[in-house]
Amino acid sequence: MTPALPRIVVCRRLTPAATERARREFDALLAKADMNAEEAIAAAIAHRADALLIGGTVKLDAAAIARLPDHVRLIANSSVGYDHMDAAAAKARGILVTNTPDVLTDCTADLAFMLLLAACRRAHEYDALMREGWRKPLGLPDMLGIQPSNKVLGIVGMGRIGRAMAQRARGFGMRILYNNRNRLPPELEQDAEFCPDLDAMLPRCQILSLHLPGGAETGTLMTAARFALLPKGAVFVNTARGSVVDEEALLGALKSGHLFAAGLDVFRKEPDYDTRFAALPNVFLTPHVASATRETRDAMGMRALDNIAAVLSGRAPIDPV
Repeated sequence: MTPALPRIVVCRRLTPAATERARREFDALLAKADMNAEEAIAAAIAHRADALLIGGTVKLDAAAIARLPDHVRLIANSSVGYDHMDAAAAKARGILVTNTPDVLTDCTADLAFMLLLAACRRAHEYDALMREGWRKPLGLPDMLGIQPSNKVLGIVGMGRIGRAMAQRARGFGMRILYNNRNRLPPELEQDAEFCPDLDAMLPRCQILSLHLPGGAETGTLMTAARFALLPKGAVFVNTARGSVVDEEALLGALKSGHLFAAGLDVFRKEPDYDTRFAALPNVFLTPHVASATRETRDAMGMRALDNIAAVLSGRAPIDPV
């Protein structure tokens, strides 16, 4: 008799390759649309799931985790960040939590550097001008951007993605400063300068890029006071989490001209972000898509399924949180 397959609920839509694997290896209830927490809990109960595969739309606070049925043994996040759930509450119930590091490092750094370049070189304004028909020539002093080459780049959060961002910046001859919880060993630090005091680092940064986790531990890192510490004409990039930025303060710094421009992929409320950013010409916006390539989204789904397969077969998780 063929043994029963492990029962899982896939709470977010996956790429075709990952979806086919979920169907093949598991008794999988597959979401037709990305679920919210209430839908995920109901599906876990109805399907008697051993594991949930979730994304950012499934916001599991302690109260929601308390309502999960006892047969759920694992919550597999198909992302690096897991600030949309209370991991401590899950662990207290004996539910394992995993994420998907490594597989989206390069992809996220690629988009962060795209935002950096687009903000410096006024990509939004140039694109809008062309779509409006152009027709009027630009003179030497018109619509000038900032040359990113050889600038001082400050990186907040020097984990995998921060280090990948630094590697790209080196190709542009940038000098790299970084603020991190701990100093990196020399083989990872390379030529970057460790700045243990963020407030002391900010006045030196012509460009600032965030690559740290969100959540209660980080809180609102970039406040009005910290934006004021950046030199006038600095460029700000965020592919980390919207929760780490005071958006009123950011809007004020952009409108006043204290910041030259910003490149933003993440926001405090998603997808209902503050559309005042869209009204500013000096902001280049993307809709939280740093990992949105075919290769990376395949890898994220597969890595989450790898963790599920390991745990439900009695092995240790590959990427425990």
